[in-house]
Amino acid sequence: MEHPREITLLDYLADLTDPRHARGQRYAWLVILVVLCVALVCGQQTVWGTAHWAFLHAPTIIAALGLTLRRLPSVSTFYRGLRQVSIAELEDRIAAYGQAVDAQDPQSGCIRGLQGEILRGQAVDGKTLRGASAAGKLVHLLSLVRHGSGVTLGQARVDHKTNEITVVPQLLVGRDLTGTVTTKDALLSQRAIDQQILDQHGDYLTIVKKNQGDLWTAIDLLFQTPPLPGSPTRPVYSYVGKEHGRLERRTLESSTELNDYVKWPGVQQVLRRTCRRTHLKAGQVVKVEAEVTYGLTSLSPERVNLQHVEFFWRGHWTIENRDHYVRDVTLGEDQCRMHMGSAAQALAALRNGVLTALRHQGWENIAAALRHYGSSVHKALALIGVDST
Repeated sequence: MEHPREITLLDYLADLTDPRHARGQRYAWLVILVVLCVALVCGQQTVWGTAHWAFLHAPTIIAALGLTLRRLPSVSTFYRGLRQVSIAELEDRIAAYGQAVDAQDPQSGCIRGLQGEILRGQAVDGKTLRGASAAGKLVHLLSLVRHGSGVTLGQARVDHKTNEITVVPQLLVGRDLTGTVTTKDALLSQRAIDQQILDQHGDYLTIVKKNQGDLWTAIDLLFQTPPLPGSPTRPVYSYVGKEHGRLERRTLESSTELNDYVKWPGVQQVLRRTCRRTHLKAGQVVKVEAEVTYGLTSLSPERVNLQHVEFFWRGHWTIENRDHYVRDVTLGEDQCRMHMGSAAQALAALRNGVLTALRHQGWENIAAALRHYGSSVHKALALIGVDST
């Protein structure tokens, strides 16, 4: 599965500002960062685990890095480094690495529109670091993730006194969103956010729930009412899939009839998505349930069809399935109770960098990847960009 690569995580961490006082330094700043990253690649989930792992593999790591030291940093040194690092600079470096890897994979989350336009999906959503939050203040992070690949393009912390709505503009500001479709959940269905996306030359697909009461009611009433004679047609796209022991029929409908009425920035279609799930056991129907969700988008029917819209709608779940779930369960982020200062966010940022490195190497099963690299310190060092030959 190994193959040559042009960019590495180390390229983006090599000149990260050393936050420590010069006096009393025993270990180079880069050594601390490298050991933290390699330990994550090898399956370590906590700073204590990292320090113990480094102790067990010290001779190999020291030789690979060409150090003259007899031992590697202690757990307290790792803790201090994570607490003192410039979190803004670290997040910027990890985001830049993700964006560079993403640029080498132009197919992920990509469709060609009806007029030949290339559009790529990206999802924005937040997650709480439960272990860190249980031990201290709430740690909630907002991420921008590429559909399909799950590569993190940016991450920012949501202050406990505010919410995600105020952080999305900061996460998107300065980005050229040309050719992108940003997908969001109902909490982020905000006119100002969608206007910003349009101002930065992008498109949006956003879910509408009852937190936008008048908007939700208008869309609900529209689709509950049969079209009047002479009204614009309402395209429908439907397909069937079977997964997790259930049969699912998803039906997506759209209408342009509310474009002027809802007065939403750049809206071109309102949408209704119905998911009918038939639960099966031994070939017999056990339960049938249906879920209806509404949405709106700046993508016009002249640019995309409903199959394209459904592609982006389903693509939004990349952020849960390939990023948040993997970090929480496979990388153990939910169990890590480190909470002092910005240490929890710093370690989360490094997890993002490690995940990007693994995705860049083509790994789909991250648990298998951790076992693979955990069997060889040299392989893990090579993954992040250390030539240990």
